[in-house]
Amino acid sequence: MSTTPVIAVFDIGKTNKKLFLLDKQYGIVLERCIQLDESRDEDGDVCEDLRLLTQWVKQSFHDVIQLRKFSVEAVNFSAYGASLVHLNKEGIPVTPLYSYLKPYSELLLERFYRAYGPKNIISAETASPALGSLNSGMQMYRLKHEKPERYHEIKYSLHLPQYIGFLITGQLCSEMTSIGCHTQLWDFKKNDYHKWVYDENIVEKLPPIFETRKVHPAIFSEKPLLAGVGMHDSSAALIPYLASFSDPFILISTGTWCISLNPFDRTPLTEEELNNDCLCFIEYRGNTVKASRLFAGHEHELQVARLAAHFNKPVNAYKKIKYQQAVIAGLEAKHLPDRHRKPYVAMKESAFAERDLSAFNNYEQAYHCLVADIMEQQRASVELVMNDTRPKRIFVDGGFSGNAVYMNLLADAFPGLEVFAASVAQSTAIGAALAIHPCWNEGSIPSGMIELKYYKASEKLSS
Repeated sequence: MSTTPVIAVFDIGKTNKKLFLLDKQYGIVLERCIQLDESRDEDGDVCEDLRLLTQWVKQSFHDVIQLRKFSVEAVNFSAYGASLVHLNKEGIPVTPLYSYLKPYSELLLERFYRAYGPKNIISAETASPALGSLNSGMQMYRLKHEKPERYHEIKYSLHLPQYIGFLITGQLCSEMTSIGCHTQLWDFKKNDYHKWVYDENIVEKLPPIFETRKVHPAIFSEKPLLAGVGMHDSSAALIPYLASFSDPFILISTGTWCISLNPFDRTPLTEEELNNDCLCFIEYRGNTVKASRLFAGHEHELQVARLAAHFNKPVNAYKKIKYQQAVIAGLEAKHLPDRHRKPYVAMKESAFAERDLSAFNNYEQAYHCLVADIMEQQRASVELVMNDTRPKRIFVDGGFSGNAVYMNLLADAFPGLEVFAASVAQSTAIGAALAIHPCWNEGSIPSGMIELKYYKASEKLSS
C-alpha cells in the first residue's frame, strides 16, 4: 500500500487542542481534536491542566505515527501565547501552566515599574501594553518575587509552543514569535532581551533562540522526522496571507477580539497607539507586525442579546439580516448624523450601548445601527495601524467575514481600498506548516489557499 507523505501540526488553542496531518499541497488529510478539562493552580485560579495536555500530545502523536497510510516527514507546533511552562533540570514542570488571565498584584506591578519604568517607556521599548499576566515576562517576575522557592527550581522556562515541541523532540528552545508578542521581554529597538530581563537574571532561564523557519532532526516512537520549533498562533495564522500576497495589506482577524494586523508597518509604537491598545509582535521572518485590538466581537454578542430581548427575536436572528443601503441612509439622517467624523475614543462599548432601542422602527434597523456604531470604532482601530504603508487591500477573516452588514459598512468606511472577506481552512495549522515549507516540501506553495469575496463601497459613500 502506498503512503502519503505529510506534515503533522499541533494547534493548541485555549478551548480546542488539535492535531492535523497535511499533505504536500497543504490539504488536511486527518484531524484529531479534543477539549480537556481545566485545572486550578495553587491559588485556586483556573488554568490549563498541563498533565492532561502533555498526555494527549504524546499519545495522539504516537497514534498518528503508527498509521500506515501516512508517512510523517515533519512536524511543527502552534499555540496560544502569554503562557509559560517552567521545567526543572530533569525537564519536569515545577509549576502549573498559569493562565494569562490570572490576577496580578498591583503592589508587585508598582514595584516593577518603580525599578524599571516608567510604564509608558518600558511599554514603548518592548512594544507591549502593560497587561499584567498577559505579559509573560511579568509572570516570571511574579514567580521570582512571590514564590522564590519555586522559581529557584526552574532550569528553563518555555513558551507553550516550544513546550509542545519539547514533548516531541526533547529540544529546549526559545523562539521569536513567542518572545515578541506582548511579553515585555524583548527590546524591539535593541533587538535583544530588555535590560530588566538581564538585571533580574531571568535571561538565564530562557533557552537559546532557534530560528522559526528552521528545523532540527528528531526521533519519536522510532520514527525519524524534521521538527520545527513551534510558534505563536497569531503569527502562524498570518503566514498564508504573507505567502499569497506581496502588496501591502491589512488583515482584520475577527472573533471575540477584532485584531487589525499590518505586517508592513515598521514604525515604532507611539504613546497614542499604546494608549489605544496597540502592540507589535514579531512574525516568522523576524519582521514586526503592528496590531490594534478592538473588543468588537464581545460587544456584538452583548448587544444582539439585548436586541433579541427587546424585539422578541431569537439571539441569532441577525444571521438572516441582509445589508440594506436604504436603511443605512435613513439611519444617517436620524441616528448617525456625524458618522465618519467622530474622533476615535478607545472604549470597550460602542455608542450603541447607550441607544434607546424604542427609537428604532424594527429589529433590522436597530441591527444596522449596531454594526454601524461598531464600524466607527473598527474604522479608527484600522487607521491606528495604517500609517504611511498605503495598503491596497483589507482582508477580514473569522466571524465577521460572513456578516454582510459588517463587510459592506467596512467597504464604505475605506472606499479607496479593496475589501475582501477571506477564508482559510485552519489558517493557524497551515501557517505553521508553511513556516518550514522549504525544509520538508520540495514543491511550490500552492495558490488558491485563500477564498476571497469582494465587497464594493456604495456609490453614495464613495463619491
